[in-house]
Amino acid sequence: MTGRRARCRRGQGRNARSHGDGRFDAAHNHLTSVLPIALKRGARPSSSSCRCGAGAGQTPGHERDERPVQVCPGGGDGLDTMADLQKTLSKDSRVCSYDRLGEGESDQPGDTQTINDSGRILTGVLDRVVGVRRVVLAGHSVGGLIAARYAPDRRDRVEGLVLMDATIPALTAGINKAIPTSATGMAAELRGHTIAVNEGQNPEKFLITDAEVRSAGNIPVQIIKHESQYSEVPEYGPALEQMWADGQRQWLALSYRSSISTAAGSGHYTHVDPRDLAVKAIQRVAAQAASHR
Repeated sequence: MTGRRARCRRGQGRNARSHGDGRFDAAHNHLTSVLPIALKRGARPSSSSCRCGAGAGQTPGHERDERPVQVCPGGGDGLDTMADLQKTLSKDSRVCSYDRLGEGESDQPGDTQTINDSGRILTGVLDRVVGVRRVVLAGHSVGGLIAARYAPDRRDRVEGLVLMDATIPALTAGINKAIPTSATGMAAELRGHTIAVNEGQNPEKFLITDAEVRSAGNIPVQIIKHESQYSEVPEYGPALEQMWADGQRQWLALSYRSSISTAAGSGHYTHVDPRDLAVKAIQRVAAQAASHR
């Protein structure tokens, strides 16, 4: 990890090009509608405009009034799927994003990364963009998992969480239970690739291990889950949906101020379609956090 840098996105109008392999989130995040494309063609995200700065209604001299939001994209997505969300939120808040090692313009990881490694990098990013201030972390998929694992250990840095269809706390156990080894076809492909990704076979070389959910104190937490994602694996779809729903409910243990909602009509990208639900959830959590400062 020494000497390797995660690239922060700061300023306005800068282009952030992601070079991550779309297979990471496509398999790990159980996008069965995208899985055939991701596994066979390795679709790449396009460039997007992201920023980290004062909201439109604020001036540089009033940073103390801002409600900082740090967005954490899913694996393999880079920053492009967060661009519209970040642009909308930036009208009222300081919103920052960054490429993790192995993603976008950041350095490639030298060794396998653990959740602790990702946490140290996130702390470094927060030190750079907001100093000692606490932030609202808004994470999608693997980014949500990282945020949810980070908050209990760094209550001094996190004042709220929004988890957008975050990777569930015990995915490896869940996928092994939902899809047996006897499965064939797309179900077997989904099972095998998900387990491989969890073992570090992804652009970030990130190990995704099962673990209990720990409390992050009394911070506001909003959990958004997809409505339907597994229609293309009909034999195991109900079991997979139950696995995912149960895992989302496990994240409620992060705080007694946690709540969960379903993004009606959405697949895994709950912050893209419909985007309004994620925007309102982040704004609500930021306001609740500010009222308890």
